[in-house]
Amino acid sequence: MVMMAVSAVDSVSLAHLLTEDPSRCLLLDCRSFFAFSASHVSGALNVRFCSIVRRRAKGAMGLEHVVPHEESRSRLLASHYTLVVVYDERTVEFESLKKDSTALLAANALCREQYGATIAYLRGEEEVCSESVLLCLLLLMTILPFLYLGSAFHASRRDMLDALGITALINVSATCPNHFEGHYLYKCIPVEDSHKADISCWFKEAIHFVDSVKNAGGRVFVHCQAGISRSATICLAYLMSSNRVRLDEAFEFVKQRRSVISPNFSFMGQLLQFEAQVLTPSCSAEAASPLKKPSGASSTQFVFNFPVSMPVCSAANSLGFLQPITASPTY
Repeated sequence: MVMMAVSAVDSVSLAHLLTEDPSRCLLLDCRSFFAFSASHVSGALNVRFCSIVRRRAKGAMGLEHVVPHEESRSRLLASHYTLVVVYDERTVEFESLKKDSTALLAANALCREQYGATIAYLRGEEEVCSESVLLCLLLLMTILPFLYLGSAFHASRRDMLDALGITALINVSATCPNHFEGHYLYKCIPVEDSHKADISCWFKEAIHFVDSVKNAGGRVFVHCQAGISRSATICLAYLMSSNRVRLDEAFEFVKQRRSVISPNFSFMGQLLQFEAQVLTPSCSAEAASPLKKPSGASSTQFVFNFPVSMPVCSAANSLGFLQPITASPTY
């Protein structure tokens, strides 16, 4: 029997694939348990072969060891996945893996059978910021398929922005530069992170901007200096308006995706006032995006509904891989 060849994929390409259709990709993290526990991409499975299993298998690992999660294994056997990605700590190329490495044994086991999926190895790096960490950072910024939240550092990385398919940025600061004005569309909201600042006067403009980019098929990256207070406030206002939900529901939804968000006390007060506008029937039309939705189009096509009667995390989520991970975001 001829074994399948193992393809190569880099983190930028993988991040793009995961933002498009995460349910069709299976990630097998072959690093140590301690490295996996410290930081990993949500949804990835930690693959470990103990010495007894290695001796008994004699290099031919069974699928129950390669894919330890029963549900994921069943989906693989049913040819649900189109891509299975294997990676270890920082080995640059698949050909450089040691013969007894977990990643090589796992990849070889997958290649021996035909599961209808491409088997790929995630290329590593020699730098401290490894490919897998870069991937984690990319995924941490995704709020909605067309809305991303991060810091000035992320906004200065064109490779990250291009990997996410960003076409426009909202710069919620008076000091952060617009690094790529010839490449992306920018909107500036010159607000300081101060208790005296009025950020609510920008809500409608920001919502209009996000909707206009979304309706044109683009993606918006919202940032301030740290991606914690000002930019988070704008994203919260957008979710509250577009879904007509309470602040606490929108806050929980965003915090699951970027755990460090913390709008200052004044901004939270302004968001509470905005909540009253959004949830008041006579004012909801004014608080919502000024762009009309196409007739017959459902708001759930792009934006999730947040049911009032249940926690937001229990809502159906087509981006299930974007649950919080333990890697700390870079500010």
